[in-house]
Formats: sequence, C-alpha cells, structure tokens
Amino acid sequence: MGALYLVRHGQASFGAEDYDQLSDVGVEQARVLGEALRARIPQVDAVFTGTMKRHAQTAEGCLASMGLSLSPQRLPGFDEFDHNEVIARFDPRFANHARLVEALAGTPDPRRAFQEMFTQAVARWTGGGHDTDYTEPWPTFQARCLQGLEELLRQLGPGKTALVFTSGGPITAISRELLQIPVPHAFRLNWTLANCGVTKVIYSERGRYLSSLNEHGHFEGSRRALITYR
Repeated sequence: MGALYLVRHGQASFGAEDYDQLSDVGVEQARVLGEALRARIPQVDAVFTGTMKRHAQTAEGCLASMGLSLSPQRLPGFDEFDHNEVIARFDPRFANHARLVEALAGTPDPRRAFQEMFTQAVARWTGGGHDTDYTEPWPTFQARCLQGLEELLRQLGPGKTALVFTSGGPITAISRELLQIPVPHAFRLNWTLANCGVTKVIYSERGRYLSSLNEHGHFEGSRRALITYR
C-alpha cells in the first residue's frame, strides 16, 4: 500500500497584485508543517509540486524543516484553476484587479466579502451552464487533476510514499472523485481546506482511497494563529 500526502500550499498574498507567493505567515506554516511531518513520515520516496510559485515555496520550506534534500518534480496537473478568470466571468468589472481591491476595501470585512463573491463565482463555473465562457471549464479542470494523479502514480510506482504540494482546487477535485460527492457540493470541501493542511490518499492495485482530509492539527493549540484558509 502506497501513500500520497497532498499538501495545500501555505497562505499566499491575498489582495496583492501577485497572489502567487507566500506571505510571511505562509512561510511559517510551511516550516511548522515540516516539523510535524519529520516525525510522522520517516521515509519519503519522492516529492511533487504543481508549477506555481506558492507550491515551490511551500515545498522548499517544508522540506528544509524535514531535513530532506529531495528535488521536487513539477506536474502541471496539480496547478490551481485560474481564479482570476473565474472571478472576471462572474463580474467583468473585476477583470481589473484594482477595481476588485477597491470594491473589497469598501466593505466592513474584505475577506468575508471576497469569499461570498468567490463562492458565487465558483458556483457559476462548476454549474455547467456557462462552460464555453471559460478557458478551462470545471469538467476539463477535474479531468486534468485526475490525469495528473495518474501520471504521478505511474512515475512513483507501487508501494511508495510521496509528498505533493498543490492547491485547494486539485485536492477538492481528487477528493470529490474518490468520495463521489455531487459536483454542486464539491466546493464545500474546498472552503474548509486550511493552508498547509494535509490530505492523505492511499493506493494499491485495488484502487485509490481517501484516508484523511484536511489534517491541520499541527497548527492547533499554541499555534492556532497559523490556521488560515486564504
């Protein structure tokens, strides 16, 4: 029986022009995660990441803390969907990042306002009624993530252990498939995924199975300030 540990990246730079880089909190999350995994996973056979900066930065911090010198292999199948396009198709005004920031700044709680808007935007994207509006509609995205999983397993081979640094979208797509959750409810998983949370998939010749979802106990107790979702 092999095991894949799917790690959602550390907190990225919410509200910045370049979202795709870790915040100071995200860097600390990756370090603390590595401390937790060092004792928990004594043998790691391979490391994989998506191609985004936040994936690579999370892997770098986590692996350094674990004392591992493995070089990550990059797989585009584990990249996040284009959240900017999903938002812009929902509200064309927000194709301009400055307008989005301005609109959020005018609300009592910008993060909550963003989440409410983004939830509606994602519902439009996954709903199936506007697939031609998107460069990568939901069915294409999910297929890409599942193909990425199969490619990883082909490279890894049977009975191995791997760390996979990715984003909430691919973790949601893979978990949805393994649990057979209806698509309209899939992103109820996504909204609860913590930064640097860990989802474990076990695999063998009999199939792939979700063993655990969104583990983030390494941030509870004295480190609860490190629990973030965006």
